[in-house]
Formats: sequence, C-alpha cells, structure tokens
Amino acid sequence: MKHITVLGTGVLGSQIAYQTAYRGYDVTAYDVSDQALEAARERFAKLAATYRAEVDGAADGAADAAIGRLALTADLADAVADADLVIEAVPEQLELKREVYTKLGALAPSRTIFATNSSTLLPSDLVEFTGRPANFLALHFANQIWVHNTAEIMGTPATDPAVTRAVVEFAESIGMVPIELKKEKSGYVLNSLLVPLLNAAGDLLVEGIAEPEAVDAVWRIGTGAPMGPFQIFDVVGLTTAYHISAAGGPQQQAFAKLLKERYLDQGKLGVATGEGFYSYR
Repeated sequence: MKHITVLGTGVLGSQIAYQTAYRGYDVTAYDVSDQALEAARERFAKLAATYRAEVDGAADGAADAAIGRLALTADLADAVADADLVIEAVPEQLELKREVYTKLGALAPSRTIFATNSSTLLPSDLVEFTGRPANFLALHFANQIWVHNTAEIMGTPATDPAVTRAVVEFAESIGMVPIELKKEKSGYVLNSLLVPLLNAAGDLLVEGIAEPEAVDAVWRIGTGAPMGPFQIFDVVGLTTAYHISAAGGPQQQAFAKLLKERYLDQGKLGVATGEGFYSYR
C-alpha cells in the first residue's frame, strides 16, 4: 500500500491521517467542505505540536514532515482516485455511512480496500453498500492514537483473508498493535469493555446520583485509572457520545437529551472545543 485516504477529519479521523503520514505514507484527507478542511488543518497543526512534545524523534523534524505528506480535499472522486486503502471515519450514523459507501464504491478503483473505523456498527451493517464485500472490513483505532496504539481488525464472512493480512501489515507499519477478532462483535474488544462504563456514568448523571467530578474521582481513586468516564467522554467528543446515545434505549436517550441541552447547544463539545464536562481553556 502506498496511497491512503481517510474519509472524515474529526477528532479521530485527523489522528488516523496524521499518524499514517507520520509513518511515511502519502495520505489524502477528505471532508465535506472547505470549512471542515480548515478545521482539519488546525487539528493537524496541533497534532504536530503534540507529537513534538510527546513522541520520541518527532522533535527532529518528523512531525513537520508528516504535514507535508498530507493532502486535503473536499472532492470525493479526487480523494479516492488512486487509493490503495480507504479508512472511513465519518460520523457514527448508519444511514450516512451507507450513503458514503454507495458513492465510494462507484468512485474508487476495484483494487481499493475499504475499512470502517465505526465504533459501534458491525461491518455487516455496511458491507452490501460497498460493492466489494471481499475488500471490506473494520479497522478500529482508539483515541489518542499515538499513545493508545491498538488497531482492532474485524471482517465479515465475505472478507478475503488476504485483505485481512494486508490490513494487519498496514496497521503494524504505522506503529499500531493489530488485534484480530475471530468474529463480528459490536463494540469490538475495547468498546465492549468501555461502553458499559460510560453508560453507567451517564445513568448516574441523568438520575441525579452524582456530578461528573465525583464520578470521575471515585473511578480514578478506586481503580488507579488515569481518567474517569466523563473525562473520557470529553476526549472522545460529546457529539460522538450524543449520536451513540441517541440510538440507544430509554436511559441512553435521556443522556443524549442531557448532552444536547447542557453541552452541545452551548458549543461545549469536549477537548476539541476547549470545554465539555470540564474546561480546557
């Protein structure tokens, strides 16, 4: 693989694109508008600064060199014209993803592998819209990719084993630890463990049991974890949390309503905007 395309330049999409470029690949980052791409440029600049401060060797020019390997476009046909691998990181909405894959399947070369970074949807929810079931699987990254460097790889029954191997090798080449799942599981391994924790935290807030600071303090002190669930929400992004919760049961929908009214409507989207459950200004 030489040419990698990342669809979506939000919090995690921008990290995937930057990490891939940092490891020497030519990367095209696609988003739907010039405004979104301008926000992506700001994210890439912040990531370069973070890598210079936190990643060994990045201060010697590697972080800035990665910026030079990133091309940005709002033209989907241009973005995928020569792609060997397309990593999809668009918002976690089933119909939106299906629409994207319908367009993508008609535009990308037949050799191109498609990989969804969906956190909660199964590859089987999307595969029939790709037009290439043998060349489609899930490739899921954790947030703060340069530190939490897992890459969970999950195919469908139709995925070509050679495609899975190629994606495993790609993940290793960009500094990830590939985790192959034997069968489809909503949430993979990481979110199968993490989402119940976040849901429980949301329930405590909705029911008025405790405030976010208290919930986080109990979790950090009681387990030795570096962050509590509401700090994790801020890192993941409250927009993502909202979309996932809105598609859940009554308790999750109540949490989604709280998120929208208290945070999203006030522009408090988490770390990315400087304020969420906590202030980062």
